[in-house]
Amino acid sequence: MIMNIYHCEIDLRDNAKALVFAVAVEAWMEHLLSQKVILGWRLCRRKLGFGAPQSRDFLLEIEVKDMTQLDQAFRYAGQVDEEIEQLYTTMHQMVGECDIGLYRPFPDPERAERMALI
Repeated sequence: MIMNIYHCEIDLRDNAKALVFAVAVEAWMEHLLSQKVILGWRLCRRKLGFGAPQSRDFLLEIEVKDMTQLDQAFRYAGQVDEEIEQLYTTMHQMVGECDIGLYRPFPDPERAERMALI
């Protein structure tokens, strides 16, 4: 199955605690997973501060099947629902700076087929 990876590089706000953030991310991501609006997720932290100067401290990767599922996840998160709002806000209030991107395995099947013909 081809999947897309919603890639979030995150620095926390100065007053946020890393372990509290990790617990909040887990609660929110597992909720999204239970609702089947994402396929999977993982949270990583830069080790020993190693990385380029512009690298953020945390990396959150959220796996979705396709753009339709990503759109469903955003629509789900935008619902007027007390539980959704509480889970999202608990996590998001700790986020300071964030850079996002959308990635896919490469080469994708169409390009791999063309490469085989070369």
